Order: sequence, then structure tokens, then C-alpha cells
Amino acid sequence: MSVDGRYSIVACAFVIQGVVIGSMFAYGVFFPFLEAEFAWSRTLLSAGISVAVVVMGVFAIAGGHLIDRIGPRWVLSGSGLICGIGYALMATLDAPWQLFVYFGLCVGIGMSTHDVGTLSIVARIFERRRGIMSGVVKVGTAVGQMVIPLTVTALIATFGWRNAAVALGCGVGLILLAAAQGMDPARITAGASGPGAGGGAGGSQSLGGALRSRVFWTLCAAQFSFLPALVTIPVHLPVHGVDMGMSAPAAASLLTVLGAASVAGRLGLGRTADWIGGRAAMLVCFTILAGSLSFLALADLPVMLYVFAAVYGFAHGGFFTVVSPTVADYFGMRAHGAIFGAVVFSGTIGAAIGPMAAGRVFDLTHTYAPAFWGLAALSLLGLSLIASLPKPARSAAG
Repeated sequence: MSVDGRYSIVACAFVIQGVVIGSMFAYGVFFPFLEAEFAWSRTLLSAGISVAVVVMGVFAIAGGHLIDRIGPRWVLSGSGLICGIGYALMATLDAPWQLFVYFGLCVGIGMSTHDVGTLSIVARIFERRRGIMSGVVKVGTAVGQMVIPLTVTALIATFGWRNAAVALGCGVGLILLAAAQGMDPARITAGASGPGAGGGAGGSQSLGGALRSRVFWTLCAAQFSFLPALVTIPVHLPVHGVDMGMSAPAAASLLTVLGAASVAGRLGLGRTADWIGGRAAMLVCFTILAGSLSFLALADLPVMLYVFAAVYGFAHGGFFTVVSPTVADYFGMRAHGAIFGAVVFSGTIGAAIGPMAAGRVFDLTHTYAPAFWGLAALSLLGLSLIASLPKPARSAAG
């Protein structure tokens, strides 16, 4: 594969990541408007994204298998169109079941392949620089987090939330379809036969081999311990800011700060993973995550939310970068898509519970503090799990 071919794939993956995750973050912007129009509880509204996350995890396993077999182009094309259709259909909302079908099912399917369809390919074609190139791709999500929620906020203010949903859905579907065409299976196959297809020094494993490994199940448990925070915080942080007296645009800007900080986390911790390995980089992420969530639970001034977003954002970005290279460090590239998809699925179980549980906690107590403390405790559990892992036998090129 030519250098230009590889970087073209990185560029398309960057766009896919930004659009998928940016549109997911935009759900938090719709929150206050749905709450005001329908008088739905935050538990119910949070359940919408919980369903989407479960669907994402289930289809990530299937998507990983398909991508290992046929490449990402058509898989990403189909999921991208479904994602856009789901958001556009939200303009017709008038009952809870529609929220679960349009956002939970359709957008969930749309989100299911963005990681396994981009990060697995990048890990395959950039063996020596898996960490930093994964970081570059995941910077796309940070850009999406900064741009799309603010764009949706402006659309809602100008045209109303229903028209904004249509505009978002059309834009998401078209952009994802176009970007997916650049994820050329022929290029991926060429790259897989070259030096980038290697795995760890201990040899590449199948999904079946990974399932018999304590390392695999520990990574799954660790994913379960951090992903609830990474989904719950973007969903509830804007409305938490409104509760503390911020205007809707100011609260939405918290996601922009979070996204900007996550750029540093994605690039910095991606490069760190290349130097010291994914396991050590994950330890750094968990330490920052636990500290920032504890700070959030104690925050009582709006300005403190900006401080939180800046610190937490670094770990947030790092986690999304280092897991794929860590899976490659331990298991190689033979079935990376399937193994990575299975790890992602394990995290989505916790991620599905997190937003809904936080919404329920608020409905019962009128404060998010207990939920934030719970997320901090989970992050400490994840820190201990990763610390228990052996250091991977990395390839000389890794």
C-alpha cells in the first residue's frame, strides 16, 4: 500500500469518527427541549441512549466479524445511512417507543461500526505507529464533539428542534456514506499482506483463543468500568450545567471544552502508547478519570464545570485511543476486529446502564452527585484491573 493510500484511509476514518460521535453528543443538546415538550423524565430520556449503546455493542461484534472478512467500505456505508435516517426520523417524535426505535435502534446501529471499522484498519496498516495514528483518527471525534453540538444548538435556536433533527440526519447520512467510500477494501487487503499486518511477538490469536485468556476478560471488565463515564458525562453534563444556572449555549460549550481537551488526550496518550505500551497508557487514563470525576462530584460553581471538562477531556480522549492498540499488543491482528468488537461490547453493557442510572439518581435525589461518585468508584476498579495485567510481549516493530 502506498503512503498516500494509507493516509487517505486515515482521513476518511477521521471524518467518520467525527460525524458519528459528534452526532451522538448532540443528543444531550436535544435533552432540555424533549424534556420541556413531552414532560418525559430524565430516566426515560437517558434510556434512549442506553438502548443505542446496547445496540451499538451487539452490532459491533457482528460488524467486527464482517470487517475482518470483507473490509469496511460497505459495512460503514450501510451503518452510516441507518444512522442518518434515525436522526431524521426523530423529527416525528411524539411517543417514547419512537425514541427507542429511531434513536436507540437506528442511531445505535449507525454507531456500531465506527470504531471497529476504522481503528482495526488503522492498527493493521500502521504497526509501528498504531497509537499515534489511532490518536489522529480519534481526534476526529473531538472535532465532532466541538462542532456538531454547537451547530445543532444554533439550528434549534433558529429552526426548532424538529427541523434541526432533520438537518442533522440528512447531513450525517450523506457525509458518512461519502467517507465510507474512501475505506477501500482493496487497499486494506494490500496493507494486511504487508508489514502492517503483524501482531504481537507471541503471535496473533483467533477470537476463540482470546476468549480463553484472562487478559481478554480483564480488558472487557476494564472497558465496562470506564465506558459508563464516557457516555454518561457527555449526555448529562450540558443539562447539569443548565441546572447550575448556565444558559443552554453556555452549557453546550462545556462539550466544546471537553472535545478540545480530548484532542490533547488522543494525540498525547496515543503517542505515549507507542512508547510505553497500551497497558501503561490505560493506567494513566484511569488515574486522571478517577480524579476528575471526584472533582465533578464536589463542584458547586459553573466555572468548576469548565475545569472538570478540561481535565476529564484528556482522559476521555485517551481511552478512545489506547484500547485498540492494547488489544493488538496482546492478541495481534489475526482477528483484531472481532476481538476489539467483543471488548467494545462488554463496555457497552455498562455504558447502557450509566446514563439511565444517572437520570434515575437525579429524578430521585435532584442531584447528580451520587452518580458522579459511583462513576469515580468504577474508574478506580478499572485502574486496579489494568494494574493486574502482565506486560504484553510486543513485537520489535511495535
